[in-house]
Amino acid sequence: MFEPTDRPRVFGLAPGVDFPAGLVAGMRDRLAGQPPETIARTVLIVNSQRTRHRLRQVFDAGPPGFMPRISLVTELGHLLPGHMIPEAISPLRKRLELTKLVSGLLDADPSLAPRSSLYDLANSLAALMDEMQGEGVTADDIAALDVSDQSGHWGRAQQFIALAQQYLDQTVSTPDVETRQRRIVTDLVRNWQESPPDHPVLLAGSTGSRGTTAMLMQAIAHLPQGAVVLPGYDFEMPTGVWQDLDDETMAEDHPQYRFRALMRALDLPSAQIRPWCDTAPSSSARNALISLSLRPAPVTHAWLTEGPTLGDLREPTARMTLLEAPTPRIEAQAIAARLRVAVEEGKTAALITPDRMLTRQVTSALDRWNILPDDSAGTPLQLSPPGRFLRHVADLFGRKLDAAALLTLLKHPLTHSAADRNTHQLHTQRLEMQIRRDGLPYPDPAGLFSIANKIAGRMAEPDEFIDWANWVADTFCDMEIGDERSLSCWTEGHLALAERIAAGRSSGKASELWKQASGRTALALMETLTTEASHGGALSARDYADLLSALLSEQEVRDLEGPHPDVMIWGTLEARVQGADLVILGGLNDGSWPESPPPDPWLNRQMRLQAGLLLPERRIGLSAHDYQQAIAAPEVWLSRSIRSDEAETVPSRWLNRLENLLCGLPEQGGPDAWNEMRSRGKHWLAQVNALERIDRVPPAVRPSPRPPIAARPRALSVTEIKRLIRDPYAIYAKHTLRLRPINPLVQSPDAPVRGIVLHEIMERFISEVRADPVRLTKAVLLETSRTVLEKAAPWPAARVMWLARIERVADWFIAQERLRQAHAVPASFETVGSYKFEDLGFTLTGYADRIDRNESGEALIYDYKTGSPPSAKEQTYFDKQLLIEAAMVEEGGFADVGARPVAHAAFIGLGSKPQEVPAPLEDEPPSVVMAGLRSLVRHYFDPNQGFTARRLVKTEEAPGDYDQLARFGEWDGTTASTPEDLT
Repeated sequence: MFEPTDRPRVFGLAPGVDFPAGLVAGMRDRLAGQPPETIARTVLIVNSQRTRHRLRQVFDAGPPGFMPRISLVTELGHLLPGHMIPEAISPLRKRLELTKLVSGLLDADPSLAPRSSLYDLANSLAALMDEMQGEGVTADDIAALDVSDQSGHWGRAQQFIALAQQYLDQTVSTPDVETRQRRIVTDLVRNWQESPPDHPVLLAGSTGSRGTTAMLMQAIAHLPQGAVVLPGYDFEMPTGVWQDLDDETMAEDHPQYRFRALMRALDLPSAQIRPWCDTAPSSSARNALISLSLRPAPVTHAWLTEGPTLGDLREPTARMTLLEAPTPRIEAQAIAARLRVAVEEGKTAALITPDRMLTRQVTSALDRWNILPDDSAGTPLQLSPPGRFLRHVADLFGRKLDAAALLTLLKHPLTHSAADRNTHQLHTQRLEMQIRRDGLPYPDPAGLFSIANKIAGRMAEPDEFIDWANWVADTFCDMEIGDERSLSCWTEGHLALAERIAAGRSSGKASELWKQASGRTALALMETLTTEASHGGALSARDYADLLSALLSEQEVRDLEGPHPDVMIWGTLEARVQGADLVILGGLNDGSWPESPPPDPWLNRQMRLQAGLLLPERRIGLSAHDYQQAIAAPEVWLSRSIRSDEAETVPSRWLNRLENLLCGLPEQGGPDAWNEMRSRGKHWLAQVNALERIDRVPPAVRPSPRPPIAARPRALSVTEIKRLIRDPYAIYAKHTLRLRPINPLVQSPDAPVRGIVLHEIMERFISEVRADPVRLTKAVLLETSRTVLEKAAPWPAARVMWLARIERVADWFIAQERLRQAHAVPASFETVGSYKFEDLGFTLTGYADRIDRNESGEALIYDYKTGSPPSAKEQTYFDKQLLIEAAMVEEGGFADVGARPVAHAAFIGLGSKPQEVPAPLEDEPPSVVMAGLRSLVRHYFDPNQGFTARRLVKTEEAPGDYDQLARFGEWDGTTASTPEDLT
């Protein structure tokens, strides 16, 4: 294939050349006239499975012939016949063993990091050790670093890496993947030096960014029939600029830096790197423009001297579009619209971006036209149904079961998926609605059985539901585990519980859990975890859940069914060996292109430089190389959003450089070229605006429905009179439409619940005091409060807070209660009363918290409030609860009390500022109140009176249960109401 030479052979393919096709074309050109079996003896080493697959497709396309022996750079053991190198331990085992080491570090110094980051720290340490193996750096090299002038954190990290040396030493007999790879490459290089192969050996597609691969590339370049083919090599860059890349601290973020490092190692000038084939790039002029824009920062003065040599800049940018969308959503819509048009034009189109959120948005937007892109990355396993299911099940071990967690699992599509799934869903709906009605924040067997009996009592065949409820209680309740257990125990118990939940009440295990591609991937992960669990040590339930979540997040699931063959979504790695007619570089903002380097908790930049490890700029350089290759496509889009969900974004540094270069060359039409790129992008933004344009409709009116008299409420409670005055529409919605707000699934310790608990405390306490006046003490009040809270408030934090509030007002309440009981005796609690307006056919109902009776037989009415009681003026006009109750007492509406005069009525406020606010009985005597109430009710039996929404709300911000139904927000308090007669 090659003529003899004493110089290393390195070739390149320019950006914009289809790398697999160009590689095959160059091989065929060099082997023309050779026996056909020569290519079959050729060893071709590539850096990814995707590259190998694409090369096979190119060879299969013809002409007929043999194929070379294609190997991956990570699978070279077969090139060393007779060498016995132990198989590498699994990466998971290595990370589990490191997890134990990191766990010990966190136990010794909890301030280093939270336990939730245990696996992430172990993962980052494993990555560091892999890098050390790949770069030939030992733990002794790290220990020898001078950190005397560094923060104490780095000294501790240095010491911990020294502790990990023990683990590194063990890899001599059981090597990890990187150690085994370096050993294979080292032995292979030594073998080739002693006995060079007589057949061609090519290494193609690698940038040599890792030390082991760079060593292999150097060895192959020196073989008699060996050569290295570099992807995306910049033939447009002058020799002087290549020499400027020698300073790694300044130039490692340049796209061609890794190639310059290879040249230095081979003592090879840039002029001796020749094109591998005659295939021309899509646009040499564009390659020159991009090359100049990416010059290292210290030499960008070359723009002034070399810029004028680029010629007319409208030609290389003619098929470039710049899309600057206002938001990521609009960016995704515009990209999807362009991909759809590409399908109609019969073009192949690819979106390249490291921003996974953008790819999901584009995929969702394409669904409008029933286009499913071929996404190379797939979906993270943790977001797939089995991944979510396994995470939810693992959470059962780490926390007390609440209603939300229970219903989340019961509703999951994989739960009870073996048989009778429909019946299970029906039972789940019934259980949820009953929990919302009764409240069961923390389900336990007793609570579930109580609710199940209520539901079963309304069913024709209750046994089926009771059997299902028993399964729920046995399967989900009391799963919380507080102690540490071995990883083997966790995985065994987790798998057993997951399969039990998925199977439901079916005796078999034929559920849907492990089916489909995502299920099979999840099962393989769990089996691997089970196999390696013995190396994981003891973990808490929370640690195990975090470990599982981290493992699931590292796996991807691809849906291979039905993607469109001409619409692809690629990550930057996949894009290196692919080609398309249209390439869209999406998310060109700093933080995405290039991605921000992840934080390194073990070594800072200076320590990495001293040790000979890779600098953070390496990632930027590789990303820049991906950008330089992708932008050389025949037609290219450069896309970004001006704002993210939170703030203004910063354009990618490469986009900024391109803009600065073009706009700085007006003589070559640079500003015009840039504006034309923008103009083409604005055209597509206009398309999106047109696509999403809607016909505006007038806002809703402020409703004031007038239902038929027969449909208007004939009974209201005392507390609902306040609502009738302030928000009549809510009365209409509740009693005429019979709509009720659904209670939250997990009942929170809010004000209504606090009020109910407080009323129960006071009722029980005052009842005990009435039976034994000696118990009117603060100690008894607090004891009663603890007893009631323990039963009625299942929220530990809320119990402590509420008890503290009661303790703060206890002295004031006891003192006031002594005064109250000095001239009256508590007579009844939570007394039910009613009063009927016979002439109107309307019944008033209500509960009185507490009614006392004095020696004269007069009644004293009290109502407890957890917040601030209403003022006398509020009671006069709006909050008439006590005034109405007083009128009902005098009219005999409370049978337990009888008709009697009311001497006093007051709200007892037990908030942060305890106070007793009396009702204005003198200004609003019972007879006047009752007459006013009769007039109010009669008014709402007038056919011309509507139930106006939010008629007299206390504040504009005050929420109402039926605001959404009334479409509040489309109108406000200044909007006139619009009556509507209903039939």
